[in-house]
Amino acid sequence: MKSSIFYLPAIAAVLVFFSCNQSDNKTTMASSDDSVNVVAKTECFISADKLDSAFLNLKTLKNGKVKGSLVFTFVEKGKNDGEIEGMFKGDTLYVDYTFKIGSSQTIYKNPLALLKRDGKLILGVGQIETTLGRSYFVKGKPINFDKGRFTFIAADCQEK
Repeated sequence: MKSSIFYLPAIAAVLVFFSCNQSDNKTTMASSDDSVNVVAKTECFISADKLDSAFLNLKTLKNGKVKGSLVFTFVEKGKNDGEIEGMFKGDTLYVDYTFKIGSSQTIYKNPLALLKRDGKLILGVGQIETTLGRSYFVKGKPINFDKGRFTFIAADCQEK
């Protein structure tokens, strides 16, 4: 019994030491997450297809991820206004597009692929499937960048 009493202060000291170190690690992790969200580059693009148009604002973060906004204005369907988030894989930007249509409060989320070629971004067309509420391009099915309606060219960035 006497030997177990001597261990209690040692166990308490170890627990205090580990709990202090864990809180320090959490602080360090949070501050390092903030540094990777720094915008390294901002680019804007516009596109038109007959009377329909689109505006794309891309912010490339230091960690390589891409965030931004994308607005499609369709003459017959209204406006799709939303945010994109994704990453380049080679010369193709894969993003999730989270948007609303017109004044509707319903939120939609679709994958998009944009091929970067000659300073332009070409919106691709691919087969999409949804599983467990998540939409994505069908694996093994090619994305066609020749059939896309929108080819984005560089433009001046505008404030929203």
